[in-house]
Amino acid sequence: MSCAVTSRNRPSILHRTAGNGALFPALFVVLWSTGFIAGKFSLSGAGPFSFLAVRFSIVAAVFLGVSVATRAPWPGWRRVGRLALSGILLQAGYLNCTFAAMANGVEPGIAALVLGLQPLLTAGLAGWLLGERVTWKQWLGLILGLAGVALVVEDKLSLGHTSVPGLVFALLAALSLTAGTLWQKRVGGAMDLRTGSFIQFFASALVTAPIAAVVEGFRITWSVQVIGALAWLCLVLSFGALPLLFVLIRRGEASRVGSLFFLVPPVTALFGYVCFGDTLNEGVFAGMVLVCASIALVNARR
Repeated sequence: MSCAVTSRNRPSILHRTAGNGALFPALFVVLWSTGFIAGKFSLSGAGPFSFLAVRFSIVAAVFLGVSVATRAPWPGWRRVGRLALSGILLQAGYLNCTFAAMANGVEPGIAALVLGLQPLLTAGLAGWLLGERVTWKQWLGLILGLAGVALVVEDKLSLGHTSVPGLVFALLAALSLTAGTLWQKRVGGAMDLRTGSFIQFFASALVTAPIAAVVEGFRITWSVQVIGALAWLCLVLSFGALPLLFVLIRRGEASRVGSLFFLVPPVTALFGYVCFGDTLNEGVFAGMVLVCASIALVNARR
């Protein structure tokens, strides 16, 4: 049976969620963007892998308790492996590389901007793997978004505000997030958010904990900033933004959902300016304009 999907008569992801709240995509973008800021705070007293290993373990324990208390359905073992792979890509791979990028001197806004490659990668692979059709308007929008990302990154590099190793980690994060989005779209359609989330976070903890032990010696110095960042990332990101992402992936085409990540860099840059005094100049604003124009094209009704 063909899994081809055409966007000719499909409303955009922004319109498709209107029946259950038109603010879903906007709320997701804002919540997801705060993760970069909280991650920057966490690095003040913890190794990135150690911090994430603790976060994954806490969230997995909570979802396990919720699953048992509510008698949530558990998938078969074959499906457990598929969901675990999705979690490793969306959580362990994406977040470990993102936090490593910021630990190597990359500003939160820049880490988010490099992740702007994700929508383009998702659109290019969605047609091949999921049979989704990407129109010329959507491709134009994705290219505009990439141009906006390149403009802001170039400006930051010229000012010496980031490092090449950090950008490599950010690029790896974009690749992991792209693969995780496509795999989640393929295998997570009927996933129960309670048991499925436990499987994904537990698998991410299993992958991250040994890395933290070997690379960092499991280094965490507890402080108000570290505890606050941990609470925010667990409560707001893991129990808020991530379930929203799963809902959006389930209801929308992967290429359209991926386009929402173009909005994360501008929002993160604004948060970075407020929280850390990161620079915002003409090049940054020009890139933001291109990004917003790309979102309009990718999600425009036909």
